[in-house]
Amino acid sequence: MTRPYSDGMTIAPYGSWPSPISIQDLTSGSIGLAGVQIDGDQLYWLESYADQGGRTALWRRPLAGGPAVEVTPAPAYVRNRVHEYGGGEYAAEAGLVAYTDLGDGRVYLIASGADPRALTPPGSFRFGDLRLHPERSLLLAVREDHSGGGEPVNTIVALDLAGPNSGGGTMLCSGADFYSTPELSASGRLAWTQWDHPNMPWDSTVIMVGNLTGSEVLDAVVVAGGDGESAVQPRWAGGNLILLSDRSNWWNLYRWAGESLHPLHATDAEFTLPQWNLGQSPYSVIDDDHLLCTVNRSGAQSVAILTISSGALRLVSEPGVAATSLAAGPRAAAAVLTRPDRPPLVAQLDLDQRTWHEVTSPSTVTLDRGSVSRPVPISWPGSAGPVHGWFYPPTHAEVSAPNDARPPLITLLHGGPTGFAGAEFKIAYQFWTTRGFAILDVNYSGSCGFGRAYRERLRGRWGLLDVDDCIAGAVTLAERGLVDPDRMVIRGGSAGGYGTLRALTRSEVFTTGIVLYGIGDLETMVRDTHKFEARYLDGLVGPYPAAQAVYRDRSPIHHLDRLSAPLLLLHGTEDRVVPPNQAEALAAAARAKGLPVAMIMFAGEGHGFRKAETIKVATEAQISFLSRIFGFEPADPVPPIMIDNLD
Repeated sequence: MTRPYSDGMTIAPYGSWPSPISIQDLTSGSIGLAGVQIDGDQLYWLESYADQGGRTALWRRPLAGGPAVEVTPAPAYVRNRVHEYGGGEYAAEAGLVAYTDLGDGRVYLIASGADPRALTPPGSFRFGDLRLHPERSLLLAVREDHSGGGEPVNTIVALDLAGPNSGGGTMLCSGADFYSTPELSASGRLAWTQWDHPNMPWDSTVIMVGNLTGSEVLDAVVVAGGDGESAVQPRWAGGNLILLSDRSNWWNLYRWAGESLHPLHATDAEFTLPQWNLGQSPYSVIDDDHLLCTVNRSGAQSVAILTISSGALRLVSEPGVAATSLAAGPRAAAAVLTRPDRPPLVAQLDLDQRTWHEVTSPSTVTLDRGSVSRPVPISWPGSAGPVHGWFYPPTHAEVSAPNDARPPLITLLHGGPTGFAGAEFKIAYQFWTTRGFAILDVNYSGSCGFGRAYRERLRGRWGLLDVDDCIAGAVTLAERGLVDPDRMVIRGGSAGGYGTLRALTRSEVFTTGIVLYGIGDLETMVRDTHKFEARYLDGLVGPYPAAQAVYRDRSPIHHLDRLSAPLLLLHGTEDRVVPPNQAEALAAAARAKGLPVAMIMFAGEGHGFRKAETIKVATEAQISFLSRIFGFEPADPVPPIMIDNLD
């Protein structure tokens, strides 16, 4: 029940605040931005639309200004599924555009405003990490061949821009389990990253350099990486090769000029995130002596220009402003910028004035500044050392709660588990904080952004240390009087969903859990998952089947006798990363135990929800579920969901 307050504020219980952010704002009101590139006087970027089934489109606008044009109108869907997560969906060079279409997996070329022309035939090939070289009439790509039995085969190939590439292109690099980032210099030197099972690209990779002669790569040598070193993202700057390596514990930038590696700016900060996707652009070459780069200093992110010759690093963003994608050239630079208090935008950087100018911010969400919950950095003791996170207090310009009340808490576990929780504005977070929920976004042990040692805390201890970190964080907030200890939610997707289930079977701190496409059975995960993650758990848990006993002990499905909290499970029927039968098994076990449990399976969705209708229904389900469990009346007119053992 709400009532007016003397200072004009309305008093209402936490959870029941009428929010200025609607459920529709999470879909049609929010457009994803990614993949900026500069080609001559043109700026390109990607936009994704939940209200179009998650479709991603390529856009273009002159650097000098003017109207933006959609380069790939519907039904084109600019995406691929190399390594399942995809990336490097397009390339633009000398007026040409090449892109991959999710619908048929083929590569298309657009020249001089003509209609797209297929460069590859339909079939079992997937392509990603595209690099256009019109002067050589070729397109470099990472190719994944699904035509044979067993694991798909990954290679680097050259596609002829004249086509037809009936065999899937000319193979340049083969033999390793995985490849990324084929970077060709003007003189014909090819650099790339490769790695083998059981490593992930943040564990141990090598960067190779060879000479591209005709259709062969000759005299290839190892430049960096191997033996527990993650070397990634090579780029050419004149005659120098720039790359990232974590040999110092931190992913720093290095220069290789043909003999040894030299750090450009040695510092306790990271200049990249883990390479979950192809086509990442954590830094970009402005000219032979300058780089535009991202900097993550223990969670505090910024954008900077680094001078190669001197190592000087100069910030070009305000505090808290970060970039998820960068592009640069001698005359201009651009980025997808994130900010702590406003939606992301594509922005252009004036290299002379070092000032940013907005190109597009397609979000239609308008939120009173007084209703924006700004992330507050928070740390607390963990068994392996300090743990970090961001606290979002419930915030509303016109509504408050009774003085003696404390808000319910949603503790969030990011995916990965090598992911990172940044301080950028997320409309999905503001959706909850404007309704009276507090949020704790945890960078638990194993997260990136805090150095390799912090990342490797989780080695062999996944499902233990990360979970304990989250439990300790929630308890810390309750002890400080910031949240209600009797209304503590834990929520996560994928690896975060696994952590959620583990927390609910290791502790009674959390009073309910919400799991999105989460892992309940590690044995099923390791047997059924895709190639990219087929050996991921070797480092996080142990080699399988030798460590089968550990897998069983760490699997929540085997410890539901310890579960005493209500559970909401949300999963896609086409999930190839975490098979949907895991959610079904969890729901069945919880029902048999008599626990309140609700499960919704979304037809056609994979690992992560992209469709507007899915996001809408999943959000409504969470509101309905929490209002029933915590006993508040939601302001939103959401349809009730069926909760077994409660209805």
